[in-house]
Amino acid sequence: MNRVLTLTLVTIVLVLAACGCGAQVSGDSIATVKTAAQIDSAIARSSLPGSRVVSGAMRMTGRAAHRASSLDSLQ
Repeated sequence: MNRVLTLTLVTIVLVLAACGCGAQVSGDSIATVKTAAQIDSAIARSSLPGSRVVSGAMRMTGRAAHRASSLDSLQ
């Protein structure tokens, strides 16, 4: 009976320790965080289905941004 109780307590402590350490290990560091534009660019260059759509959307976004900046410079 004591052996089962000890084994159960040790298992619970190990599980709690693993859960506590997992939050620190899985946190994103600044070096691994990518912007949405970087992710979209990687998808657009890939051979995934729908990558052409992402590429077209990025082109249209770029054109709209260029048009907006040219309109801002006129004022």
